[in-house]
Amino acid sequence: MRNDKSTLEEFALDRAFTFFECGPVMLIATRLNGRDNVMTASCHASMGFEPTVGVMLGEWNYSYRALVKTGECVIAAPAVDLMKKTVAIGNCSGSDIDKFKAFHLTPVKAKYVKAPLIGECLKNLECVVEKKIAINGSYLFVLRGVAAWHNPHRKERRVFHANGDGTFTIDGRTIDLKSDMTKWQDCI
Repeated sequence: MRNDKSTLEEFALDRAFTFFECGPVMLIATRLNGRDNVMTASCHASMGFEPTVGVMLGEWNYSYRALVKTGECVIAAPAVDLMKKTVAIGNCSGSDIDKFKAFHLTPVKAKYVKAPLIGECLKNLECVVEKKIAINGSYLFVLRGVAAWHNPHRKERRVFHANGDGTFTIDGRTIDLKSDMTKWQDCI
């Protein structure tokens, strides 16, 4: 093993999550006491090949309270044309304002959960809470998808990813390597 660290610089451990910020920024919609809310989330992960998603939230968060009380939500993927709106949604609390109204989002009735789908988003996944796990002062919610929706008519199809420092990466060109995925041909 090489011992030359001259090209490497130590990085702040509390910011190392930015190395692996993999999924697109998502919106999480909840409904509590007849009131819809939406929050921005970039700390989440796909958990296997079934529609199960892990999302980190904390007790300080208005959506956390709704998710704990109702046990359900909708996770939605906004496209690039909603990027500034998505960031703005994350900069305020649903306890102070009606975010659907303030940000001109269309709540759409979901099939199985009371939380609304978000009409402007590319994809929506209705979810129920499978498990809540305490981790370092926050909570990992394991969410199981119960219905999925997409909008194939939207022109803008690119999603965006948080780099963890206020910058974002936008999906680019898609490269099709399906024919090279020999182990997974039955899944394509």
